[in-house]
Amino acid sequence: MGREDRRGRRGERAAARFLRRRGWTIVATRWRAAGGELDLVAARGATVILCEVKSRGDRGALDEPFAVAQRQRMRRAAEAYLGANPGLEGREVRLDLLTVHLRGPLARVRHRPGAAAVP
Repeated sequence: MGREDRRGRRGERAAARFLRRRGWTIVATRWRAAGGELDLVAARGATVILCEVKSRGDRGALDEPFAVAQRQRMRRAAEAYLGANPGLEGREVRLDLLTVHLRGPLARVRHRPGAAAVP
C-alpha cells in the first residue's frame, strides 16, 4: 500500500470517528460502483449521507476546490448505491464532503454538508 493510500485510509478512519461522535452510524466504507466510489455512507435519523473524504498531510491545502468531474463520479456512485438500496426511498439523502488535515498523530476534520452536490 502506497503512502497516498495509507494517508487516505487514515483520513477515512478519522472522518468515520468524527461522524460517529456526532451520532451518525457508518453504514458502508469504500463502496464502489459505476466508475466511482463513496468513501463513507452514514445514517442518522431520516438522513443518509454519502461522503467523499479528502485527506491532506502537514503541507496539503484543505480548501482546494471539489472538481466538477469528481462530483459527477460521486454522483454516479451515489445513484448506483441508492439503486442497490431501495430501502432508502423516502429518506433525505445528501452528498457531503469531509476534509481531514493530518498532522502527526492528530487529525482535524471539517464536515461540509451538501458540498458534493452537482451544480
